[in-house]
Amino acid sequence: MSNQVRQLEPSAPWNIFADLNAIPRASKKEERISAWVQDFGRKLGLEVLTDDFGNVIIKKPASPGREKSPVTILQGHLDMVHSKNADVDFDFDTQGIDMYVDGDWVRARGTTLGADNGLGVAAILAVLASKDIAHPPLEALFTLDEEQGLGGAKNLGRGLLKGKLLLNLDTEEDHVLTIGCAGGVDSLIDWTYKEDAAPENMKTFLVQLSSLQGGHSGMDINRGRANANKLLARVLMACAPAGLRLSAFDGGNLRNEIPREAKAWVAVKNEKRFAKLLQAAEKELATEFRTVEPNLKVTATEAPLPGKVMRKADQSKFLHAIRAVQNGVFRMSPEIPGLVEASSNLAKIVLGGGRLKIGSLQRSSVESSKSDVAAAFCAPFELLGADIDLANGYPGWKPNPSSKIVQKMAGTYQKMFGDKPVIEACHAGLECGIIGQAYPGLDMVSFGPLIEGAHSPDERASVSSFKKFWGFYLEVLGGI
Repeated sequence: MSNQVRQLEPSAPWNIFADLNAIPRASKKEERISAWVQDFGRKLGLEVLTDDFGNVIIKKPASPGREKSPVTILQGHLDMVHSKNADVDFDFDTQGIDMYVDGDWVRARGTTLGADNGLGVAAILAVLASKDIAHPPLEALFTLDEEQGLGGAKNLGRGLLKGKLLLNLDTEEDHVLTIGCAGGVDSLIDWTYKEDAAPENMKTFLVQLSSLQGGHSGMDINRGRANANKLLARVLMACAPAGLRLSAFDGGNLRNEIPREAKAWVAVKNEKRFAKLLQAAEKELATEFRTVEPNLKVTATEAPLPGKVMRKADQSKFLHAIRAVQNGVFRMSPEIPGLVEASSNLAKIVLGGGRLKIGSLQRSSVESSKSDVAAAFCAPFELLGADIDLANGYPGWKPNPSSKIVQKMAGTYQKMFGDKPVIEACHAGLECGIIGQAYPGLDMVSFGPLIEGAHSPDERASVSSFKKFWGFYLEVLGGI
């Protein structure tokens, strides 16, 4: 139960996190959480502002003796990814996240946890509410719509912030100081195809591929995890010799989440052959992905006869396009060892009734290769004659290794923990690059506690890591 979380230490941010998670806060539906945060600031007697987009800014004067310290922006986003397992009955619009403590981990029951970026937001609010934490003059910036296109950062009001330092609390490894990130673009596909009446005397099934790990389409893209959309298309092609006709396909969820599950409604001419081919395909995938996807499942259950199926020629084009489309790591950085430069995520497929719609996200830390990976993704669909829309593009954040705040924080980290922190760019999309365009000259760094499985129902946050992060965070604020 969420009450377990309220017993954790440090108590102030964990209790605020529990309060945040009691409020639904999907991207583009942040009205309730925004109102709550504004009310939080006003009850403390602090200055509360909003810009035209709805981003919230709360300003707090410096603690006694720190008035001449540089104004510092603390930044996080209010929305969270709403994702759940298919077999979980949960209404994100009305229910708060059901959390529990599992040893050193805080988890949610069958849904995303919201630690991304709820823990960062809670850490900021806890400092705003404190009476004994040393800190410089603060401007707390809470953006909206980060997870679905970085809308808050893109539409951030000008002239509202005075700070020249920005601490973004939206990364997920406690030993890392992040100084750069990838940019991204959505490639959206829309294609109409021909249908035939469903042939008579055919068995019909719902084929489901499930129980994959999924994860963050930036931070986890290089872990070799399977994409449910790609694998289900592979399964359907393997079963084609049984006279398979596809009626509908529904896979994936959000553009920034590696698809965990996909399903298709099919009619088959030869039921026995279909069963053998399906079993062989599942065995092949289970063997191929046994290390990274040990729980992979492929099932087929009888379903009502579909009214229509794809015309054979269009079915073949669709399945071949999905098999061919770019997914996963596109290019590793030749300059920064271990960094993914460019990647693609085949995020969401909805097919049925003569129409195919696909959502995807391409990322890169280099603008030219961002365009290249998007072109590679779109190429198979251009051959289909589909309509293609490149949307929600945003720039990366260029690393600044000589950053004064990064150097200062690195020294603080080494003094506290006896080791040097890792200083790196990441393949996720952070708001820093966009905020830096609105407020040029900002000295920025991103850091946070250990969070695993973000953007998936396996999301979990480390209790001990948050305690470490909290101590470091307060020491940093005390030293600015």
